[in-house]
Amino acid sequence: MELMKLHKILIIQTAFIGDVVLATPLIEALHDKYPDATIDFLLRKGNEGLLINHPKLNQVLIWDKRGQKTKNLLHIISKVRREQYDAVFNAQRFFSSGLITARSGVKYTAGFDKNPLSFTFTKKIAHHISEVGTMHETERNLQLLSDFIENPKVKMKLYPQERDFKRVKTYKTEPYLVIAASSVWFTKQYPVSKWVELLAALKNKYKIYFIGGTGDLSQADEIIRKSKAANCVNLCGELNMLESAALMQDAKMNYVNDSAPLHFASAVNAAVSAVYCSTVPAFGFGPISTNSHIIEIDHKLDCRPCGLHGKNECPEGHYKCAIEINTEQLTRVLEK
Repeated sequence: MELMKLHKILIIQTAFIGDVVLATPLIEALHDKYPDATIDFLLRKGNEGLLINHPKLNQVLIWDKRGQKTKNLLHIISKVRREQYDAVFNAQRFFSSGLITARSGVKYTAGFDKNPLSFTFTKKIAHHISEVGTMHETERNLQLLSDFIENPKVKMKLYPQERDFKRVKTYKTEPYLVIAASSVWFTKQYPVSKWVELLAALKNKYKIYFIGGTGDLSQADEIIRKSKAANCVNLCGELNMLESAALMQDAKMNYVNDSAPLHFASAVNAAVSAVYCSTVPAFGFGPISTNSHIIEIDHKLDCRPCGLHGKNECPEGHYKCAIEINTEQLTRVLEK
C-alpha cells in the first residue's frame, strides 16, 4: 500500500561500478511511478561517469572515499540533510551508507537488513544470496520500493549520449567482438592463456576490441601479444564507461567476466557471454540481455564457489573452475 506521494527522492549506492549499474532499475521504477519527482543518486567518487546527463536524474551526489574519508562523509551527510528528501532508498549494505541514511533527517527510509544500521530504517528488506539461486540483484534492489510500487518490471539501463556513440563510431565499420578480460578479483578472471585460446579459435573472423581501465592495459597487451592476432585493438584506458557501453551495444558478442562490464552489456541490452570461474550465476548477478549466455564448467567442483566476491588466488591452487572451461563453449554462442 502506498504511504505517500514522493516529490523528492534519494537513491544511495556507494559501492563499486557494477553495483551502481545494478541499482539503476530503482531510477527507472521511481521515474515511471513519479514522473514529476526530483530523483537524486548518491555514489562514490570515480563512479559518477556512469550517470552523467542521465535523463531521469536531477543530480548526482558524490562521496569522496579517498583521503579525508570521515570528513567527506560528514560533509555528504550534511548535504543530504539540507536537501530534505521525502524518501531515501539505500541499496548499499555497509555501515557508512547506513549512517548517511540514519542521519538524513528523512521521514521514510528503506534499506537491507544486512546493513548494520538497518534497525533505524523505516523499511528493512531481507537480502538473501544463495548458491542454489534466489533472485537477481536487480529484483532484490527493487524490493526496496515495495511500500510505493507493487512488483515493478524494469531492468538496468545506462544512457550513453550522442557524443559517446560518436566517439566509438569509427570502431563499428565492420562486425566486431568486445572482450573485457580483467576483474578486480583474480578468481573471477578468465586466464590469459584461455583468452589466447579463444583468439586462436576465432581465426581472425572478427575485429576484436579489448576494453577496461588503464590498469587493464598490460593484461590486454599480453593477450594480444601471445595470440599473435592481427585483428585486435587494445582500447583499455581509452574509453570512459559510457563510451565502453556504447561500443558494447552493437558488438556481435561481448565476452566478459563476472564483473562490471557484464552489467554494462545488460544495461544497453547488448549481446553478452559471461564467463563464470569461481563464482556462480545463482548468486544473482548474471546477464539479463535478450541475447545472453552463461559460460562455466560443465561439471561439479566441490570447491566452487569458493566465495561470493572472488579471491586474490585460488585456495586450492589449481584454478580448475577456469582452466577446465572448454573454448568451444565460448565460440559456440556465435553460432547461436
